[in-house]
Amino acid sequence: MKPVSQNPYEHHEVYIVDGRRTPQLKVMGPPGPFRASDLAVSAARQLLLTLPFPADALDEVIFGCVSSGPDEANIARVIALRLGCGDKVPAMTVQRNCASGMQAQDCAAARIASGQADLILAGGTEAMSHHPVLLNNAMVTWLAQWNQARNLKQRARVLGKLKPGYLQPIIALLRGLTDPVVGLSMGQTAEQLAEDFGISREAMDRFALRSHQRLAAAVEAGHLEEIVPLIDSKGNVYSKDNGLRPDSTMEKLARLKPVFDRPFGKVTAGNSAQVTDGAACLLLASTRAVEKHDLPVLGRLRECHWAGLEPERMGLGPVYAMAPIMANQQLNTEDIDYWEINEAFAAQILACLQAWQDENFCRNHLNLSQAFQAISEDHLNVDGGGISLGHPVGASGARIVLHLLKTLERKNARLGMASLCIGGGQGGAMLVERSPS
Repeated sequence: MKPVSQNPYEHHEVYIVDGRRTPQLKVMGPPGPFRASDLAVSAARQLLLTLPFPADALDEVIFGCVSSGPDEANIARVIALRLGCGDKVPAMTVQRNCASGMQAQDCAAARIASGQADLILAGGTEAMSHHPVLLNNAMVTWLAQWNQARNLKQRARVLGKLKPGYLQPIIALLRGLTDPVVGLSMGQTAEQLAEDFGISREAMDRFALRSHQRLAAAVEAGHLEEIVPLIDSKGNVYSKDNGLRPDSTMEKLARLKPVFDRPFGKVTAGNSAQVTDGAACLLLASTRAVEKHDLPVLGRLRECHWAGLEPERMGLGPVYAMAPIMANQQLNTEDIDYWEINEAFAAQILACLQAWQDENFCRNHLNLSQAFQAISEDHLNVDGGGISLGHPVGASGARIVLHLLKTLERKNARLGMASLCIGGGQGGAMLVERSPS
């Protein structure tokens, strides 16, 4: 594969100083105790407290968010002001579905690499439990007619037109997880990949079980030091990802019914990412800022790439996004020490692993002369992933990059690749390099 684009980070280093994230809180039904801006402010405040400069020294704040609330328009600006960045620090919200948090980092890195900025707070946040419940068009039309009625007779006439079906709500979260072009939910695209690659229900459940086992081991070993606790208005403390099921077994997973293709499908709630609330943020800095403030550095960004593919097979996005980076950087699979590929669905991850090493797929879809060597599952999502700790869509792109750098630091390793599939048929990937201690 030939290099597909010029890497904007080649000549101007972009460093990641450090980062923090909140616990990821599973959606239980009613809205959770924190709005998306609350989550982001909690994570970012703890990060800023560790830094040797005030919040108003930042050049910009950039956050990804898929669906902020009506009181959080341009949520990045809300976050910046609540953090005490002051009126003069600009802020921008970006949206690239599941990779919005990674898009925020890429935007920040591009500004630093171009010399336009030195210090940018970048991340992602999502309160999926607060995604709105909407009125359907028939009800909106009826309300417009009601408001236009000028007297009791007209209102009585309009009232007589009200039908029970008008009261049927639209669940924005469910609509947002359905592709409007191909008419498939994200779970149905995972079923498509399971069919394409012959992935069994047992293989999916086994991958899901391992995700929970790895997260449980990481919690026990204290490997999630980037988490900062949350405290709600009633004084309740949230210090851990609460979707972890340490008692999960293959037998329990096997009892779960298919969700997206009943009754014959393979994708269940147990082998899919959990719907959660959460936020993650990182501080990106130029060489000049690192030297000026004597900042410690977790690592640097080597390259970021975005790719498009068929929406009905959106789960393969990581393969399409990672392959050009490997070509540009002249890397082989074994050169990458650790991988973080977001676990939207077990079927999606397993399909990516197969496609990565499939000669025909790599030749026909990636224009490669040969396939890549297999990605070692011992070096992939070593502390669990979206299936066990959740996937707050706006935040996951920031979370996986942060945790990948923490993993490289802990393992005394050098190179890491973070990647996500993106609803609508896209993929995003980011190559990071740990700074030597």
